[in-house]
Amino acid sequence: MTAPIILVILILFSLLASGTWIFIALIGTGVLSLELLRDLPVERLLAPNLLSSTSTSSLLVLPLFILMAEILFRSKLSQLLFEGLTPFASLFPGRLLHANVMGCTLFAATCGSSAATTLTVGRVTYNELLDRGYDKGLAMGSLAGPGTLGLLIPPSTVLIVYGVLSDTSILQLFLSGFVPGLILATLFSGYVALAAKLRPERVPEEATRYRLNDIGGGLLKVSPVVGLVFVIMGSMYLGVATPTETATFGVLGAIVISAAQKSLSWQALTEALKATAMTSSMLGLIIGAAVFLSTAFGFLGIPQSVAQYLGPIAQSPFLLIIVLLLFYILLGCFLEGISMLVMTLPVVLPLVLAAGFDPVWFGIFLVIVIEMAQITPPLGFNLFVLQNLTGEKLGRIVKSVFPFFLIMCGFVVLITIFPQIAMFGV
Repeated sequence: MTAPIILVILILFSLLASGTWIFIALIGTGVLSLELLRDLPVERLLAPNLLSSTSTSSLLVLPLFILMAEILFRSKLSQLLFEGLTPFASLFPGRLLHANVMGCTLFAATCGSSAATTLTVGRVTYNELLDRGYDKGLAMGSLAGPGTLGLLIPPSTVLIVYGVLSDTSILQLFLSGFVPGLILATLFSGYVALAAKLRPERVPEEATRYRLNDIGGGLLKVSPVVGLVFVIMGSMYLGVATPTETATFGVLGAIVISAAQKSLSWQALTEALKATAMTSSMLGLIIGAAVFLSTAFGFLGIPQSVAQYLGPIAQSPFLLIIVLLLFYILLGCFLEGISMLVMTLPVVLPLVLAAGFDPVWFGIFLVIVIEMAQITPPLGFNLFVLQNLTGEKLGRIVKSVFPFFLIMCGFVVLITIFPQIAMFGV
């Protein structure tokens, strides 16, 4: 059974290398593989797969959360976050660098996109930090690392895609992603504080001394975002609303916040709707193509063959996770997150389930590893976002982000040893 595996890999990477869109590469790989290796009416298999996978009710939540993020992306939210968090962040070693971490964490809880989180927060905070004399490397690292939290903290588009493809409850995935996201944010802040303590010259003395009423006023500025996060998570955690209903509340909340900031114009709303349609269509095509490729893999017997070859590794669950971690880190050097997920899940998920891991836990593990791919050279997307934002050389950015990459590696090991961390909300 090695011949089908080799053929599928050659077809897939040939299509990807040619610059073909990811969903066409996935469908093309499935069609060509079945045509060459199986005598099947592929056209009868393709249409039902695409229809059933893209018409599931679970996908309704996707465009709604994307619309919420697009509306907030066009608001003054990032400016208010920085202004509101500045007095509070100044209490800790590292001072305003924590505003990056906290701002990314809060915006991630309303966004679901790693790149949008990094860009939205960074375009307000980065130049401000440099003007105040903060170290450039720490300023970049505290943006790129925490910016990846947009993939983990709900509402996360990657968790939704994983839930649909793996037939896992999106509600459970959302509830499970919140605590690991907060722990990671705390670890990032801890590193910033430690770096500032070890090398105080990287953090300037603040001329402004903030009082208790300044901190209270600042927290009042971020209260709309915090309130929106509590509505989203609280309604799901208490079981009073489904993810789709919660997403609807999120869109209404985003409209109210934008209107209160006087940033909700017809032009902004039209742009948000267009961007939502484009992103949702792209993700829908990728999901449909991934389901079809998974079906093709089943007819070709590829998951069974891989399970047979990797059987000895699967006998040791911890070793399997270490192998998968290294595999995804390597894959992240060449592919972006969604592509990694949809291409590997049909083969990897059966192995993980056979090793005794919970699919919800593996979803959290996979998203954290995909987060790492966002800051892995040469194709880490957050690196390019930060390069465009700062104008710095890629090597300098990679060096500044590397400590945050190591923190995520350590956190993956931690949730493997203590899986209840990633299962807290279930």
